[in-house]
Amino acid sequence: MTGAYVHGIGMTKFGKLESSLKELLLEACTEALNDAGRPKIDAVYVGNFMGGSISNQEILGAIVANDLGLGYIPSTKVEGACASGGIALRQGLLGIMSGEYDTVLVAGAEKMKHAETADVTQAINAAMDTTTTEKNAGLTFPGFFGVLANRYFHETDATKEHLARVALKNRQNGVNNPLAQFPKPTTLEEIMAARMITDPLGLFDCSPMTDGAAAVVISRKKSPIHVRASSQVSGPTKMQDAVNLLSIPAIGESGRLAYEKAGLGPEDIDVVEIHDCFSMTEIIAIEELSFYKPLEGWKAIEEGRTQVNGEKPVNTSGGLLSRGHPIGATGIAQVYQLVRQLRGNAANQVDGMPRIALAQNLGGTGSYSTVHILERV
Repeated sequence: MTGAYVHGIGMTKFGKLESSLKELLLEACTEALNDAGRPKIDAVYVGNFMGGSISNQEILGAIVANDLGLGYIPSTKVEGACASGGIALRQGLLGIMSGEYDTVLVAGAEKMKHAETADVTQAINAAMDTTTTEKNAGLTFPGFFGVLANRYFHETDATKEHLARVALKNRQNGVNNPLAQFPKPTTLEEIMAARMITDPLGLFDCSPMTDGAAAVVISRKKSPIHVRASSQVSGPTKMQDAVNLLSIPAIGESGRLAYEKAGLGPEDIDVVEIHDCFSMTEIIAIEELSFYKPLEGWKAIEEGRTQVNGEKPVNTSGGLLSRGHPIGATGIAQVYQLVRQLRGNAANQVDGMPRIALAQNLGGTGSYSTVHILERV
């Protein structure tokens, strides 16, 4: 138990936006502060990955504290590749758990759509070990997860259609989310026929470049949403270090630790937001988090068990594939959706008012993973 509670949430629309990185960040933070009733903030943590390299803007924590008039408080920018938001949230929680702070503002933001695709790709590739033969051979993130998908096909009866079903589910959820990047519906046929990015991953199997920000106010003061557990682990940074190519151990270990801290198991989780940077990643993640047995996640997809009305609703926001993936904001956007689910006013609201929710945020090819478990109390 963390003894920390969620008091406010805020999020911008995701997509191609005219606002600057700073403006997006301030918009989400202001909404979260207003939702929380404008409490006194003791510290700020901001998750961001490429503000310096793509937007030429660092010092984001200090900008939030200064421009929102929060006073002479400590502020920190946190970088952990695509897990930057989840790690920022964990740092804020640790500050509360240590007794140093009562109330903390945590945010995540990224501005990506203004830059050339090649420049963004180069910046994203900084989340790999750039000194390795893998990097020198041209391995990219789509390439890595494409290899995993092909190996998964080899080991199971899964096919490209199962990847397409993940993408279709998340697009259907995104269509109903007014803040999601992609409001346009699609079909399984369109997904299957889409332009190939790296075999077998097509356009709809890959998360997009996105602008956006999200924020959350957490406090030791009680509220209806308790952060029951927080975990973070690191994992292999190179494909050649993988013991099992179809396992991302950082996800599994962060899930195991979070369950242990919460005193819960995977069967207790009512709704899930996980890091579907690629459709294949969602299948591996639902196995690593023990919702389904290894090499059987594809069956859950085929049988509709991860749909909004299924036994384990996954990515009701649309996930990274359809809500969008502004890298530093993703981990906080997951929490935004889950808090809305626990409050009963989410896009694609799960029936029966869920009580326990889990967010899993991945960085790199498995270099970082955070898991947060939230409880409606």
